[in-house]
Amino acid sequence: MTSFKTTAAAPEIIRRNGVTRAGSRVVPEEVAIAFSYGGSTHAVMMGTPADLEDFAVGFSLTEGIISSMAEIESITVVEEGAGLDVQVTLIEDKEDALRARRRHMAGPVGCGLCGIESIEQAMRPVPDVSAVVMALSPKEISEAVAALNNAQPLHLETHAVHGAGFFLPGRGLIAVREDVGRHNALDKLAGAVVRRGVKGSGGVVVVTSRISVEMVQKAAILGSAVLVAISAPTALAIRTAEEAGMTLIALTRGEDFEIFTRTDRITTGVAADVA
Repeated sequence: MTSFKTTAAAPEIIRRNGVTRAGSRVVPEEVAIAFSYGGSTHAVMMGTPADLEDFAVGFSLTEGIISSMAEIESITVVEEGAGLDVQVTLIEDKEDALRARRRHMAGPVGCGLCGIESIEQAMRPVPDVSAVVMALSPKEISEAVAALNNAQPLHLETHAVHGAGFFLPGRGLIAVREDVGRHNALDKLAGAVVRRGVKGSGGVVVVTSRISVEMVQKAAILGSAVLVAISAPTALAIRTAEEAGMTLIALTRGEDFEIFTRTDRITTGVAADVA
């Protein structure tokens, strides 16, 4: 627990139907969150100060720092002035590997190619989920999105955060995480799923945002073969989902949606219709 709040009351001037009045609105808080490994800061991002242990696990997993929960010894959240430092202690082998990775990234300073490591990281190969077998009905897709929309208390209060949920066919939505950042929300969700010991291959990732390539990468690293969103995907996200063997569903509105890749997992006969 920290003293940081997830929301704040903001005074505002409201104009509705030609009438102006003073009022207030509940808005989400946004703070600097650092992830430190072995006493050294690895990354700092702006996010919602909630579910930070899930965030640490999910971030460590999707960034390739760990491959399983067993590689984390402890997680401690420390308040540092205006922000939070999430201190992660890894097992010795992983600590050594991360130190070596830092040295490698710091090496070519001044060579004119200093960004090549980050470019390679951004375009890293996506895990193959093509072998995951799943049969998802159109009703389940609409149910998953509707359930996510109704399971976001912070969004219902502020209308200013993203949500990510994990839907198990036959069971429904088993985890939801929210954050001002869409990537953060998905990292938190990945951490929550892994910490519960649930296999990502058994469920569907549902998000309230657009689908960028990073969202596809993170869902694939979790092991999920189906990613559903209420907004549209980028071209690179579609190509990456195709490469990963992932079913990409977007622009979901009630029972209407668009399938961009691997239509065979959706039980509508859509593959025959398209052909």
